[in-house]
Amino acid sequence: MIAGVVRSRAAWIPLPIRGPRGRQRNIEAMIDTGFNGTLMLPAGLIKSLGLPWQTTVRGTLADGSQCVFSVFEAVLVWHRQERAVVVVESDTDTLIGMELLDGHELRVQVREGGKVAIRRISSKA
Repeated sequence: MIAGVVRSRAAWIPLPIRGPRGRQRNIEAMIDTGFNGTLMLPAGLIKSLGLPWQTTVRGTLADGSQCVFSVFEAVLVWHRQERAVVVVESDTDTLIGMELLDGHELRVQVREGGKVAIRRISSKA
């Protein structure tokens, strides 16, 4: 289980993330159920980790406008295992999207200081 906390009406979890040269940072990421991707990071963090650029993608924002985003690769610790992930560069907070949460149950106590829990969904029916 991954545990976090609600602050300012947002669900936050700790997230260890690493770049290719072993540079690691322990960050906090906000869960964004409106983001379909894996992970969004600010440009400064991407640069400090030395993440390798992969490509660019076109994305649609909540207001319907289209943007072009740079895409990078990073390694994060997810359920105590290293996992390579696609990172989208943005000028927002660090965001975790629904692709990373696929196959998981998300529980949030929506109140200041409330608990956030992410659990894998059992493959047994």
